[in-house]
Amino acid sequence: MDTDNAPYGRLTPDCVLDALDSIGLRGDGRLLTLNSYENRVYQVWLEEPAPGAPAPVLVAKFYRPARWSDAQIAEEHEFVRELAERELPVVAPLVQEGRTLHQFGGYRFAVYPKRGGRAPELEDRETLEWMGRFIGRIHAVGALAPFRARPALDLESFGTEPRAYLLAHGFIPADLDEAWTSVTAQALEGVSRCYERAGALRTLRLHGDCHAGNVLWTEGAEARGPHFVDFDDARTGPAVQDLWMLLSGERAAMVRQLADLLAGYEDFHEFDARELHLVEALRTLRLIHYSAWIARRWDDPAFPAAFPWFNTQRYWQDRILELREQIALMDEPPLWQG
Repeated sequence: MDTDNAPYGRLTPDCVLDALDSIGLRGDGRLLTLNSYENRVYQVWLEEPAPGAPAPVLVAKFYRPARWSDAQIAEEHEFVRELAERELPVVAPLVQEGRTLHQFGGYRFAVYPKRGGRAPELEDRETLEWMGRFIGRIHAVGALAPFRARPALDLESFGTEPRAYLLAHGFIPADLDEAWTSVTAQALEGVSRCYERAGALRTLRLHGDCHAGNVLWTEGAEARGPHFVDFDDARTGPAVQDLWMLLSGERAAMVRQLADLLAGYEDFHEFDARELHLVEALRTLRLIHYSAWIARRWDDPAFPAAFPWFNTQRYWQDRILELREQIALMDEPPLWQG
């Protein structure tokens, strides 16, 4: 949890503009706050375009203090710029004054070209195959070298540790403590069994949070298709992590969606079908991690306002039921077996 209960309390509009001015980017005074809970992100209009940006408007991202080290942020930037250099449709940070990560007033920040677009139509089979091709290309690059500073997505970091945090900090209501403790223990046992069934798998550099909200679909003649944004959660992990969040609906629908994604994906990168044993395991880990993520930020005034339903009796009752469903799903056969 941040030691400062208002980690962005000093990040005023003037501070944002002064930060940009410190790296030679002079704003014209207009700012638009964009949707982001973990970091603070602004669309900023400039008096003239930044080097490498097509228009006098950019996106400035101010990192949450103490979440990532400078080395971890640098690896994120290097990975995205490596993808961009290989002409993959990602939004990479701009180099300004010889670097991509900047500091001002106790905050670290990066600037990006503004990229418009809409959410992809995931019910469209051609769209899924198209996205699969680009994810395959991202993973082909991600497999070339490892992350050295950024963490891995695994049972410990996304399951065991977040569960321990929630129990240690008194977030579970007393009358639900026994049930939640029991169901999370069973859920993590189920995750462990899924990993055992999958066996030893190759890991690679991932987007890490590849859901529809982090994909912008454009229709321009020169840049039609998906653009992948926000690599803030880039980690090392199994390839299927960047695929399963694009699946939804009943089992039959997810099987079809997966087939469409893999039809494009395997044009550029081989997919190990054993990883499909991890789909529901990774979903289970995300559910536990998500609760702990909100809990760790609960002293940030933005979080109670954005998540008023969190930490209510109903919230934890729903999580218990949700995890019971996941325990059953993890014992079902994988969606597709080759």
